[in-house]
Amino acid sequence: MTSPASALASADTGEFSQTKNFLTITISNQIFGIPVLQVQDVLGPQKVTRVPLAPPSVAGALNLRGRIVTAIDVKRCLNLTSDTPPKAMSVVVEHNHELYSLIIDHVGDVIPLKDVDFEPNPATLDPLWKGISHGIYRLDKQLLVVLDVPKLLESVNS
Repeated sequence: MTSPASALASADTGEFSQTKNFLTITISNQIFGIPVLQVQDVLGPQKVTRVPLAPPSVAGALNLRGRIVTAIDVKRCLNLTSDTPPKAMSVVVEHNHELYSLIIDHVGDVIPLKDVDFEPNPATLDPLWKGISHGIYRLDKQLLVVLDVPKLLESVNS
């Protein structure tokens, strides 16, 4: 049996550090993470119907098991090239009791990341990206930007 003092020492060294699971997504060769608990569904290519007079980042609407879901072109939200690949995928999230389909290039894996490895947004990160990001994780050869999904969706309406 471990003593409370040794358990505390182990906690200080990170042995018991908390982890969060993120669904990795790729948009224009940049990897992003969405907290798994925010993801409702992952969809392959979908037929999206344009909505007249919608903001530019709203790609349209789609039918998901009888529910109308607003499709958001995340590339446009991030001011990236808007060439969406023909096999674009969607991640469905819920915000304010509404479903939204985030159109992205590729869905990756669910990965666990330690809280101690989380870093605030770098000063050099684009201000637009800072507004929709919680922070970053440094992976092997790239940065994973953690999306703040509510802020991303609120930026569409502003």
